[in-house]
Amino acid sequence: MSDSDPAPGDYELPYDSDVEVDDIETGSLEAVASSRPVHLRPIFLLIVGVGGAAGTLARYTLQQMVEPVGGVPVITVMINAVGAFLLGLLLENLVRRGEDRGRRRVLRLLLGTGALGGFTTYSALSVDTLTLLHEGSVGLALLYAVGTLVAGAVASILGIAVGVRANRRADRRVTGSGSAREDR
Repeated sequence: MSDSDPAPGDYELPYDSDVEVDDIETGSLEAVASSRPVHLRPIFLLIVGVGGAAGTLARYTLQQMVEPVGGVPVITVMINAVGAFLLGLLLENLVRRGEDRGRRRVLRLLLGTGALGGFTTYSALSVDTLTLLHEGSVGLALLYAVGTLVAGAVASILGIAVGVRANRRADRRVTGSGSAREDR
């Protein structure tokens, strides 16, 4: 590892992870093969589709099992919060393991974009909110919509925080009693 290489965990997610500008600029044979954006490559579309089908099936199953409470579909709030938490946790762990390539990219697309994208449901949030509005429950509709969005934001932050903490613990186990960073 040269001095110019980033340390493990110092990678950032790309602004547009579907475009590989660095590869295209190198002019390598691999760059030519990968010059199409990820979202235009059939294999990656299949990966997202498989994950999305699994996530959608899981969500549908849960929605069928849990009845609304007081006319409020609480399962939608729970699904979106759990999905946001898991997405934060997943992305935090993937970014600490290196660039968005190879197996990490497949995991991000399969689990993040696919499964968790299919599992979470902001379209159901919209329909549920409109249903509450049409029933004349304006205050409840606003509370439901805003509460769901806030719960999702908090859950994603918590997922990231849990990922950070888990990675710190793993770093300590690898380096012994404390991490090398703490000794400096």
